Amino acid sequence: MHPLLWFFVACVVGLLLSAIVFHVLARMGKFGNAICDACTKGYLLDLTVFYFTHGPWLAGIIWWWNCDPLVSRLHHSFASFAAVIGTAVLAQMVTLVLWSWMHEAMNPGIRKGPRIVSTLNRRVGWFRNHAAVWWTAWAVPLFTMIRLGEILLYPPLHWLVRLPKYNVNEWINISRQKFSGLVGYDLIWCLYCDWMTGVWSLGSEMLRNVESFWCPIKYSSPEKCEKCCIDFPDINGGWVDARGNIAEVAELLEKKYPGPGGLNGWFGHPTRVELTVRKTD
Repeated sequence: MHPLLWFFVACVVGLLLSAIVFHVLARMGKFGNAICDACTKGYLLDLTVFYFTHGPWLAGIIWWWNCDPLVSRLHHSFASFAAVIGTAVLAQMVTLVLWSWMHEAMNPGIRKGPRIVSTLNRRVGWFRNHAAVWWTAWAVPLFTMIRLGEILLYPPLHWLVRLPKYNVNEWINISRQKFSGLVGYDLIWCLYCDWMTGVWSLGSEMLRNVESFWCPIKYSSPEKCEKCCIDFPDINGGWVDARGNIAEVAELLEKKYPGPGGLNGWFGHPTRVELTVRKTD
């Protein structure tokens, strides 16, 4: 058997068995449920997502570099590297399809009833719906990089300039598996979106602190201010007007960030609201 075919089969079997482990744990009472619950939030969820989305790629790279005799013959060529990564991605796609079929077969009543995938297939067409969903898979590495940035780049900002820390579990978690009626494709895509939206929202929250701390100046473009104020409320809640001057910016910084004793969150951060309420009381 060709080495790449061996690698393909190993990835599919390994991923399917890993998914089955979670199904088994969910039926093992309190002990199993405790493990499953721990893997639905925070860094354990990150590891679980990374395992299923990037684990085969990492295994392929390690195998490509060290173990495959084909690699030695090709002298670590780009073509062999691309073949290994492509095989890993194909294995992930096949695994997702097989798991979805199996999960739907285990839930025939739900599979035949109203569903997200079947409804959208009717609305936009089967091919368009599935092609669009698979096309969004290109975003997987993007969200992984965003999450790594939150883990590695943001904490030093708390130590250095006292930007607020965050309880990761409140942002990075999944819960849609508890929603009745999600099976197969509907469940797996909704779970990934569950993680993804938490990653994006936490990143936006961190950027609110960064922008208001270092650059509290409105944009000259009214259209940009209007669009961005949804994610950066301080645009209309304290930033200096674009027609102002740098002295106003310095004055604002003096007012909003009085010293090293407290947290330097964005102007609408909950810690500021709590302080305001306490002073009023």
